[in-house]
Amino acid sequence: MNTAYAAPPEVARLGQRALIVGVVFLVLFLVGAFVDRRQFFHSYLIGFLFWIGIALGSLALLMLQHLTGGGWGLVIRRVLEASTRTLPLMLVLFIPLVLGAKQIYSWTDHERIAESAALVEKARHYLNLKGFTLRALIFFAVWLTLAFLLSRWSSEHDRTADRSLVTRMQGLSGPGMVCFVVTVTFASIDWVMSLDPTWSSTIYGLLFVATWSLSALAFTVAAMATLTKYEPMKLVVAPGYFQDLGKLMLALVMLWSYFAFSQFLITWAGNLPEEISWYLPRTRGGWGAVALAVIVLHFAFPFLFLLSRGLKRDPHRLVMVAVLILIMRLVDLIWMVEPNFNRGDFHISWMDVAAPVAIGGLWLKVFTWQLSKRPLVPLNDPEFEVVLEQAHAGH
Repeated sequence: MNTAYAAPPEVARLGQRALIVGVVFLVLFLVGAFVDRRQFFHSYLIGFLFWIGIALGSLALLMLQHLTGGGWGLVIRRVLEASTRTLPLMLVLFIPLVLGAKQIYSWTDHERIAESAALVEKARHYLNLKGFTLRALIFFAVWLTLAFLLSRWSSEHDRTADRSLVTRMQGLSGPGMVCFVVTVTFASIDWVMSLDPTWSSTIYGLLFVATWSLSALAFTVAAMATLTKYEPMKLVVAPGYFQDLGKLMLALVMLWSYFAFSQFLITWAGNLPEEISWYLPRTRGGWGAVALAVIVLHFAFPFLFLLSRGLKRDPHRLVMVAVLILIMRLVDLIWMVEPNFNRGDFHISWMDVAAPVAIGGLWLKVFTWQLSKRPLVPLNDPEFEVVLEQAHAGH
């Protein structure tokens, strides 16, 4: 590794602190498994979805960067690659979802499925544990292959400066984006939408493509804001690149809100009992207050803040918006998942917070370990000299 561009020691220390916090919360969370086994698996699903969303969203942004080019993508490429290399950990962490499927998914209850002829057909051809597990293995195979090839070719390009490797990464990213959208669509149907097997939405997959990409970008902005406090990134990243990331974040906030509102509007306008039954408990009582908080803090505030050019160019202010979005992504996931288990009654467990923190500690440790294995910038990339020129313009 070129030591001039190696990760600062603070990255490793951050990973150690994250691991300690994660282990403490993991022990606490495992105690919850003996207190309430069903709630344990419900909360575990929320934590798993939150962190795999960052890993998979990073894969989408990485492929987008290879397709579009530009300095904004070059300065965050190593963060994105490190995030995608946490996918083997997420594959291991998927195992408890298979083991606890009967505690999570109602379609594993044959007596309940037998109440509806439509559900019987759906369970026979799609919603069954064997198919659920097999499809998940296919999803992970696609994601791991894309992440492995992009990461490997990027590493080889660092060593050899072979321009053909850049062409390979671009050539893979186009079909890879298509595969990503298809697999994420089916994964969101299997893992989240099937929590209520009587309900369906044709825009659900695109909603998760947008939200997971937004989660990844918010995390990447937070990581970059931290890295730019230290050398070498302090001398590499120009304020204009944070402005570019802020623009992309604004676009993804608007894309998420468009998909979410479109789903709500079409469902409400249709006024069909089997469709509006999903929204009714989520728009009343305590869950209605959570929905209002999501609208205000996940859309309105970020939208207004990200209109400011000065805020987007200031990493210390932009990171506050990124952290707010990450928090609200978790709140939105709880709002989507928890009402399926309590017949619409408002209920949030302490394990809904403990699970994301526990999994997050392990995830961040692997992320910081992977981030420290390579230079923080692709040294042989054709855009690298342009990035340095912009970072040192006027100095």
